[in-house]
Amino acid sequence: MEAEAIPVYASPMPAIRKIELDRPWQWLVKGWADMRKTPLVSYTYGVLAALTGYVLTFGLALADMLYLVLPMMAGFLIVGPILTVGLYEASRRAELGESTSLTQALGSFNRNASQIALVGVALMLLMFAWARLAALIFFLYFGLQPPSFENLIVSTFLQADTLPFLVFGTAIGAVLALLAFALSAVSIPLLLDRPDANVIDAMATSFRTVQTNFLPMLFWAALIVVFTAAGIATLYLGLIVTLPLIGHATWHAYRDLVSFPERT
Repeated sequence: MEAEAIPVYASPMPAIRKIELDRPWQWLVKGWADMRKTPLVSYTYGVLAALTGYVLTFGLALADMLYLVLPMMAGFLIVGPILTVGLYEASRRAELGESTSLTQALGSFNRNASQIALVGVALMLLMFAWARLAALIFFLYFGLQPPSFENLIVSTFLQADTLPFLVFGTAIGAVLALLAFALSAVSIPLLLDRPDANVIDAMATSFRTVQTNFLPMLFWAALIVVFTAAGIATLYLGLIVTLPLIGHATWHAYRDLVSFPERT
């Protein structure tokens, strides 16, 4: 007896478009245009991101764990997509010719709250896993006396005997970051755009999107890392611009990559 195939998608299967390698630049251009259309929403999210960076850094300082500030920044990349739902909503409404108030942006989560929350849980679990692994890696290489914050850069990046630490830590972080990116590249914008979609459909679509356009999406992931790192390197102030830019651009990435059959 032949086994029946169980479909992954509960709703109609979306089509994934093939794109050119340089396509992410156009997403950034469109994202910048959305920032100009919705400055209050965009820069409010940017300011909140910067304040979050300061709070987390202050918390690590109080806990005498400032050596984890670099892994924390990497963790920020993992959970970033769930923090920018309101920016996706602003871009969605801008496409429809509608304005977006800050209240509407902050309340956009409710369009598909349970399913978006499940993506957030998955990303949070990945971030917690990374935080625990990062602490373990630090202790494996530095013992119970990790480098002080003042010597963090020298002790971790500028000494020959820390090369295995860098290679191993970067490899682990890259695997988790790639997994998070594959699961969230378009899943949250999709759930926002189509309230009838579920988390399994959305993550499967996101994974297929990255698989189908691996090099362009890898380039897009690299741009996200560069823009986020630039925002963090400016003592979080740059996030006021770079976070909303990436958020709006992510919506346009979703619209460019994913299409659904017309509803009848």
